[in-house]
Amino acid sequence: MLNVQSQTSQSKVQSPAPPPGAATVVDVEQAEASLVEHYPRLVRLAYLVLPPTLGRNRRVLTAHAVTQRALPRGRTGTAPPSIPAQRGDARRAADPAYAYVRARVLRAALDAGRPLLRAAWPRRAQLPPLLPQVWGLRLFPKSGGADELALDQRLSALTGPGRAAYVLHGLERLDDAALRSVLGAAGCDVEEVTAALAEAGGLRAEDGSEAAALLASPEFDPCSLHARPPDLMRRRQHVKAVVAGLAAVLVCGALLGLPGDSWGPEGAAAPSYARNPAAQAALDPGKLTRVAATAWQGSARTDFSVWPARGSLTGDRELLRRALAVWARPGGTVQVSATPGTPAGAPPGPPQLLYAGSVDGARIVLFHDGLRLVRYAEPEHGTSGAALDFARVDGAAAPESGAVIVDRTDGNVRYLTAPWVTGAAVRDLLAPDAAPRRLARTKDGVTAPFPSPAVSASCTGWNALALTDADGTRLATDLGELVPAHLTAGRPDAPRESRPGDWSATACSLAAARSHGVRSVNAWAYARQPLPEAGGEARWVCTRAETWRGGGPRTLALFRAPGVAGAVVAARSQNAPACGGRDPRVLAGVRWKSRAGTWYLVAAGSPGLGSVTAAGTTGSGPTLAVRVARGTKASLSGRTRDGVRIDPLG
Repeated sequence: MLNVQSQTSQSKVQSPAPPPGAATVVDVEQAEASLVEHYPRLVRLAYLVLPPTLGRNRRVLTAHAVTQRALPRGRTGTAPPSIPAQRGDARRAADPAYAYVRARVLRAALDAGRPLLRAAWPRRAQLPPLLPQVWGLRLFPKSGGADELALDQRLSALTGPGRAAYVLHGLERLDDAALRSVLGAAGCDVEEVTAALAEAGGLRAEDGSEAAALLASPEFDPCSLHARPPDLMRRRQHVKAVVAGLAAVLVCGALLGLPGDSWGPEGAAAPSYARNPAAQAALDPGKLTRVAATAWQGSARTDFSVWPARGSLTGDRELLRRALAVWARPGGTVQVSATPGTPAGAPPGPPQLLYAGSVDGARIVLFHDGLRLVRYAEPEHGTSGAALDFARVDGAAAPESGAVIVDRTDGNVRYLTAPWVTGAAVRDLLAPDAAPRRLARTKDGVTAPFPSPAVSASCTGWNALALTDADGTRLATDLGELVPAHLTAGRPDAPRESRPGDWSATACSLAAARSHGVRSVNAWAYARQPLPEAGGEARWVCTRAETWRGGGPRTLALFRAPGVAGAVVAARSQNAPACGGRDPRVLAGVRWKSRAGTWYLVAAGSPGLGSVTAAGTTGSGPTLAVRVARGTKASLSGRTRDGVRIDPLG
C-alpha cells in the first residue's frame, strides 16, 4: 500500500480573523501555508465532488491536481466573505486563507464535471491532469464496506453542486446559509445553489447521522492509496503502436520536409505523400486560371475554356485551397464519383476556376482542367461529408457546354449556365404541347431548382432543360452526371436540335442511359409501318446515346403501336455501329398481337433497305409482317438495294 501524506509547513502566518461578511486579501504565502496544513481535507473534498464517471484512478490524480493548483495566480488573492464558526474547527472556519483555497478547489472540481461545449475552449480541470502522474501504476483509495459503496452510488446520482453541498455539510459542518456563500464563491449561480441544497437535503434525510462518519472513512481518502498495475498486455501493444507511429512520423518528415507558409488547413484531404514544383503549383489557389467575363465574345471556341469565374466565393482562398487539396488527395470520408472513362487523379497543372459559391446550404467549387469538369462540395459549416465529382468533357462544343449541374437536393437540380445563354426554361418531354416553364437565374447564372428525372423511379413526366442563345434553343436532360446530355433528333449522320414532340413517346427510354457518361442522345423515327388486320400505323424509333469517351454507345430500337401512349423496346445493343453517324442503317423486329388475337412478327428497317426476310418469308421494301405462332423464334435479316446484308439490332 502506498501512503501519500501531507507535510505541515514549518511556519505559519497567523492573522486576526476578519469580521463576518467581509472579504479579505490573501497573499500567496498564506494560501500555501493553509493548503499544506489542510491538504488531506482539501483533496478529500475534491475527490468527493469530482464526478465518479472519471474512474477512481483519474479521480485521485485530478483531486491532487486541482488542489495543488489552488494557489493564487498572482501574489495575492481575494478570499470570500468569512463565515461564522460552525460546529467544526472554529480556527479553520475563520481562516480566510483556507476559505480562499477551499473555494478554488471546489470551483475546479465543479468545472471538471461540467460538459464540454463546442463554442468554448475546455477549462483546465475538464482535461486529464498533466501533473501529478504515476507511470505504470493505477492508484485508488482503500476499499470500504457496503455502506461506503452505497453512499458513493447515491453521490454519483447527484449533480456536481449537489455533491458539493452534501460533502460540505457533512465534512465542514456548514449550515444552509454558509453553503450558499461557499457555493457562490465556487462559481455556482443562485439557481444552481438552490437546486444543490434541495438535492443534498433529500440525501441527508435518507442517510441520517451516519453521513459524516462515512465521508471521513478511508474509502474516500485520496491520500492513503493502494497501487496496482494497469493492463500489461494492452500497455505493451500501446508502446509498440507509439514506437511505430514515431518511426512513421520521422520517415514522412524526412520525405516531406516542413511545410512552408503557403500551406494551410486542407479540410478533408488525406496526408500529403509527395511534393514537387508542378504538384504544388496545381494546388496553389493563387495560380488558378481565371477567364475574363467577356472572353467568350471574341473567342474562336465556344466551350468550357471560355467560361468566366463566377460566384460569391471566388475570393475565398481557404475554400479553394481545400477543394484543390481534396481533388489531389481525397480522404477516406470524401464521397468520390466519376463518369465511366473519366480519370479521377490529381490536376496536372493549375486548373481553370468556373464557379465558387454557396448553394442550398453547401459550398460548391467547379474546376475545368481541359479534359474534365471537377465539382467539390462541402457543408457550409465544417468539411465533414465533402464530395468530389469528375466528368469528362473533352471536345465539348457549344451544345454540350451550355450548362453544368451545380447542385442536387431533395430530387431537385440546379444548373450553372454558360455566359452566352440568354434564357432558360423547363419542358416536359412527355407533354410536348405544354408551355415551357421559365427558369429564374441568379446574376452568376445559377438556375432555380426543378425536379430532375435522373432520380425518379417512375416516368410520369420527363423534364428537360431548354437553353436559348444566339443560335436558338437547345434541349438537354439530366442523366445523373455533372453535364446534362444534349438531345438531338433526325437521321444520325445529320442530326438537328430536338423539338419536344420528338421525344413524346420515347423520353422514358432515356432512363437506360443514366450514369454512363453520356454526351448526347439522338432520336430518329426511321420507319412507319401499317399493321395487319387494319391495326393502324406503327412507328419505329431508334435512340442512340453517345458517350464522352467515344466507346460504349447504347442503341435502342423502339416500337410504338397505335393507341398506346409509350413505346416498347424491340431491340437493344451496346457498341454496335447501327443507328449511328458512321452507319445509320438499322433493322429490328417485334412480336405483335392483333385485336383478333393473331400473333405477327413485324419488322422494319431504315430507308434504303430493299428487302426484309423473317420466318422464311421475304418482302420487298423496309417493312414486313409475318404471321407466327406465339413463342416461335424466327430469324430476321435485311438487304440493301445493292445487296449488302443487314443484321437486326441486338
